[in-house]
Amino acid sequence: MKKISILLLLLVGVFAFSACQATDLVAKVAVTSFDTMLKALPDKVSVDDAKGGWSINGPDGKERIILSKDFSSTQPDITVEFDAAPFIKAGLDASKLPTDKYTFDQSTGKITMPYEYGQEKFGAAAGNTAIDTFKEIVKTHRDLIGYHEKLDHYGIALGNGNMFEWAKDITTNDKDMVFVLNPQPLIDAGVDASKIEEWIFAKVEVKDKEGKKELVDKFLKPFNLK
Repeated sequence: MKKISILLLLLVGVFAFSACQATDLVAKVAVTSFDTMLKALPDKVSVDDAKGGWSINGPDGKERIILSKDFSSTQPDITVEFDAAPFIKAGLDASKLPTDKYTFDQSTGKITMPYEYGQEKFGAAAGNTAIDTFKEIVKTHRDLIGYHEKLDHYGIALGNGNMFEWAKDITTNDKDMVFVLNPQPLIDAGVDASKIEEWIFAKVEVKDKEGKKELVDKFLKPFNLK
């Protein structure tokens, strides 16, 4: 409980996307900080040919985000994949998850969440490196990128309450990379949040579209990359 309480205090205001802030500055620093995160994960970033994008794995290899090299392809624009085991252990019946948003692969034990944002044709250079692909995403879908001042995090608002975040400065932050899940669909499919392991279940304060603060539940898996 102490761990969760401390995290709750830190997460006040997550994830208030700041389109109203200095847009160019947010976009610019989001790119440089994302690049720093990638460089801190030299053996966890690779090309996934099957999914047509860059796979960025968490340090334990159980979660990853995949950024498509070209949003006009037939593959999802962004995919999040995570280990189902902690959720199944906590009561998840994967067959009860919404099939339009979640896919459970019994052979790998992974749950995937695919996202589509548009049909933009990325330039050839976009596929050279993961940071080049991310730059193209920022350029074409700036509204997905936000900044959380309290935690000093940038992030991608994936949709349906799910997010992927990273620290602005990994030298001063102890939560350098964070996978954020909307717990409700998982809870509706049988997960007992009090029994979840490896992830943290916490109420966090967010801002709605009108800027009003509200408390919402999240499953969080943070990593310290230092």
